[in-house]
Amino acid sequence: MRWFTVACIQGLAVVAANAACAAAAPEMAATPAPVPAMQTAEPPPAANALAEAGALPRVTIVATGGTIAGVSDTRTSFQSYRAGSLGIDEMLSELRPQIDEVADVTTVQFGNRPSGGYAIADFFDLTLAVEEALETADAVVVTSGTGSMDEFVYWLDLTVQSRKPVVITGAMRPWTVIGTDAHANLFNAIVLAASGETRCFGTVLMLNDEFHAAKEAWKGDAYRMDTFVSRELGNLGFIDEMDVRTYRAPPRVQHCADPERWMTPFDLNAISKDDLPRVEVLIGYQGAGLDEAITAWAEAGVRGIVLAGGRGSREVQEKAEEMGVVFRRTHRFRTGTDNLYPQKARLLLLLSLAFTDDPEQVDAWFEELAGAEFQVDPGR
Repeated sequence: MRWFTVACIQGLAVVAANAACAAAAPEMAATPAPVPAMQTAEPPPAANALAEAGALPRVTIVATGGTIAGVSDTRTSFQSYRAGSLGIDEMLSELRPQIDEVADVTTVQFGNRPSGGYAIADFFDLTLAVEEALETADAVVVTSGTGSMDEFVYWLDLTVQSRKPVVITGAMRPWTVIGTDAHANLFNAIVLAASGETRCFGTVLMLNDEFHAAKEAWKGDAYRMDTFVSRELGNLGFIDEMDVRTYRAPPRVQHCADPERWMTPFDLNAISKDDLPRVEVLIGYQGAGLDEAITAWAEAGVRGIVLAGGRGSREVQEKAEEMGVVFRRTHRFRTGTDNLYPQKARLLLLLSLAFTDDPEQVDAWFEELAGAEFQVDPGR
């Protein structure tokens, strides 16, 4: 791991963020320890220095299945396979002995299903499993399918309350085909987590040697290995063999030294799974008739509806609001400032409604979290 303040200066180019990183620099090593105040002449001890001293970073893999754990029909069945078939311990054994030079790795087999096989209640349990692992580990890697990985990563980003690195990874090809990306992605995710460079970044997504911010990343191709993209802003950095190259950071990193400000409002230890409301997404299109769906969902007890690129009639929407439905609007695609991909807007609305009945508070959380940006001091 490089000295984090250098990454802040080069990647963020924001004085406010540099100050926050500098204040939090003593915590940036994968195994935090008290150190003197940061000096500009010498960086604090880094993860590689700790490794040389025999204190490898502790990384726990929380495995959920997906293509990365898939078994193919043949060695060339790139799209014909059974997802979620291999256990994480068997997969990890194929990365040894090299991975043992990177981190002290432990595993948790949370589940073994395709990503679409998990419900919101499972997401709730996944957060608790990650937070439990972080009580003893320096970082966590979550493996999952890529089909809804952009939802997995944003959910974890919103709910995990630890500033330690959390990295989610998967694969576009199953573990057992020639030319699979699964082995490299799992290895590189552990390298990234162990480096400590994404401390205070929240949860990041790592595939194809790239890592992305949770809010920005979305799946752009059903088959290609370079599927995840972050339009407009680009990825956060790359993993080149053992070198993690970080070029930018999510805005929340500026609050690293202030845990209360860094954390989101969504501490799942304060609620139960029964508090999670039903929230749905309606996709608009030319000539779409959404009134029937809005009415049916309102009558079924749906608490929130994300309208992606469309809307119902004013009369129907107002009636639904009288029944307690909260609406949010977004575009059908991920683009621009505080606009969220519909699936991610749904998760933010769902969590907001689980923690408050106040529509104004929901609005405030959307502005704060969906519209997060660096606070720049114009007098710098």
